[in-house]
Amino acid sequence: MDVARQLFAKNGLENTTMNDIAVASGKGRRTLYTYFKSKEDIYYAVIESELERLSDKMDEVAAKKIRPQDKVIELIYTHLSQIRETVVRNGNLRAEFFRNIWMVEKVRKNFDDAEVELFRKVFAEGKEEGEFDIENVDLVADITHYCIKGLEVPYIYGRIAHGMTEEATKPQVAKVVYGALGKRIKN
Repeated sequence: MDVARQLFAKNGLENTTMNDIAVASGKGRRTLYTYFKSKEDIYYAVIESELERLSDKMDEVAAKKIRPQDKVIELIYTHLSQIRETVVRNGNLRAEFFRNIWMVEKVRKNFDDAEVELFRKVFAEGKEEGEFDIENVDLVADITHYCIKGLEVPYIYGRIAHGMTEEATKPQVAKVVYGALGKRIKN
């Protein structure tokens, strides 16, 4: 998988063959075909493994013993920074990532569903603790997920808060998020 990821990153999906992957990994093509029907299947598996890394990081944040409002902010920044790191780390895969958006979306569905569920849990926790004034936790979780997803491309390209550090942007992001959740910032 890592060899395939590196080849896709260097050459792109279209310019990588099953033979390239077999040679670079020291495996026979027959061995590859035992596990994958095509290079597209390997590409899906690579994207899936990258999304699993992101999901693991999100789960780590969700498991932290911090206030729900702090957890929401940390989840947002973790999502965006991990997506950017993944895209940057994968070099040429960056172009493939955006050009083959429907391919990525197909693989990404499980991650998206898990992320929405993670936000549901954090929002329910915050509502239960009286920290959030949310009438419909499911709706707010969906909206939050799609807002963050919509920020990915501008964030990756540095078009949001250009030149500012994460620490400099967090207070304003917190104001927006906490305002939407119906609570004022508590220190």
